[in-house]
Amino acid sequence: MSKKPTEKKINTKVLKRRKQSRRQWVSFVRMVRYGLNNFSRNAWLTIAATAVMTITLLIVFVTVASQKILSDSVESISSKVDMSIYLKTDTTQEQADKVIGELKKLSNVRAVRFISADEARKQTAEQNKSDVPILDALNEATNKLPATLRISLVDINDTSQLNTFVKSNESLKKLVHPDRPASFAGTRRDAIERISSWTVLAQQIGLIASTIFIVISSLIIFNTIRMAIFSRKEEIHMMKLIGADRRFIRGPFVVEAMVYGFIGALIATGCGVGLLYLVSDGLVSFGVDVTSTIDLALQYIGLILLGMIAAGGAIGIISSLLATQRYLKV
Repeated sequence: MSKKPTEKKINTKVLKRRKQSRRQWVSFVRMVRYGLNNFSRNAWLTIAATAVMTITLLIVFVTVASQKILSDSVESISSKVDMSIYLKTDTTQEQADKVIGELKKLSNVRAVRFISADEARKQTAEQNKSDVPILDALNEATNKLPATLRISLVDINDTSQLNTFVKSNESLKKLVHPDRPASFAGTRRDAIERISSWTVLAQQIGLIASTIFIVISSLIIFNTIRMAIFSRKEEIHMMKLIGADRRFIRGPFVVEAMVYGFIGALIATGCGVGLLYLVSDGLVSFGVDVTSTIDLALQYIGLILLGMIAAGGAIGIISSLLATQRYLKV
């Protein structure tokens, strides 16, 4: 006898929970529907808000892509720059091997290659085979070119380990050329330093531009939501009178702002990838490594799109919540 009342209570609680869940779902669907309707009510405000959101997200995309492109370009050029230590012309491979082994122990050294005097002469002749005066001077020269240790560094801007090694290593001191000091400024060092400075500058400009447009986008969405609130004062008042809660009144405005972010993210991502393809040929002709960035963008296009949607949604939600908090008075 005692079990039946207990079962009835349990069934009643289950029914209440189901009804509550159903009401919440119906309210959510209505909020989304009202939000989508609000999005299409004022075409000019909608276009303005979506356009600014698109520009904002496009600038964020371009900033991140530019930093990746410049970083890859610096790394690509760095790998082609060798630091040179000049040795006596009669230095042999066996003599150089001991120094090479000690050089490779340095943490900033990527690779070391020995070039004998004869090999250096052949390379110089090959590189200048179309320059007759240089070839004639090379053939008539009585002194040989020095042997060379070509060193590839992990970070070409840090030559402190090499400087210390040249000054202190006894094995190297016996072989080093007396008239040719070590050169730690490869032919493309200036280009790397310029690109490195551009990377920092692009990062700073991109951050400033992104911040400015995020603020502008937020303000436009803020004012769009505020005007929507003012234009629907009577409707909002009626909803208050019939007992609608805060979330239900505020929800459509949040949905409307999220739609701005969603559409802006789709357009900005498409324009960003298209822009990469558009400028790729020109950048490659200047030695800028853009291929890896394009490949990465295509490989992770889904994640990039989700990230852009999340960024646009966050801007829209924050702007709409601030607007409704200040002007809705619920």
